[in-house]
Amino acid sequence: MRLPNALFSVSLAALIAIPTAMAGALPAPLQALTEQGLEIHGEFEAPAGLTGYAASHQGREMTVFLTADGNHAIVGTMIDAEGNDLSEAPLDELVRAPQEGEVWQQLEESHWIQDGNVDAPRVLYTFTDPNCPYCRQFWEQARPWVDAGEVQLRHIMVGILRQDSPAKAAALLGAEDPEAALHDHSDGGDITPSAQPRDIEDQVYRNNQLFDELGLYATPSTVYRHDGRLQRVDGMPEEARLIEMMGGEAP
Repeated sequence: MRLPNALFSVSLAALIAIPTAMAGALPAPLQALTEQGLEIHGEFEAPAGLTGYAASHQGREMTVFLTADGNHAIVGTMIDAEGNDLSEAPLDELVRAPQEGEVWQQLEESHWIQDGNVDAPRVLYTFTDPNCPYCRQFWEQARPWVDAGEVQLRHIMVGILRQDSPAKAAALLGAEDPEAALHDHSDGGDITPSAQPRDIEDQVYRNNQLFDELGLYATPSTVYRHDGRLQRVDGMPEEARLIEMMGGEAP
């Protein structure tokens, strides 16, 4: 699934909304819209004496244009004489890019196992359940790029598929050498569920929460950057998509 424009709208509807204190200073039509649940993310210049605002409502992005007298607002897309959409660029700059940056930060701050060279130029985050056969297949698919030092996979360990998945995920995170333990497990070995310190078990719980908050539903679910934007793949990627994810043909 490719979701370039509303990648994780479930959790990001108001990440960068104008603060409530500032919202009180908005022109009356915009104030009325915010009271109905609209989130204003930023202001931009618009033609014909209008002022543009990038906004969202329940995860849906939109532009609002305020008339010069400040008494009326138009919600919708602006098109110029050549048919160009003048709303897309402001939504990219003021809504989507900051939202995607917040998602990337959430992924960085999650609890993951490094797979590959720490200095690899390309990083992918993938949600991995120890009982997921497709996660093992994806691990195997990625070997040429990982072994060549071109890609680092960061496995965000979750426990969602079976009753013992959380305990197995915790055992991998809590291993003396998590990367080696994950390698052995993904290469066909099994991991024995075992009691772990409370903080390790809590890491799995928080990863599960992030999985839900981002609206994910399958393992592996992988997030990566392509042409400056975040992309997401649910499940096993097709060959062309795998090459895109990895940044090029297999070395």
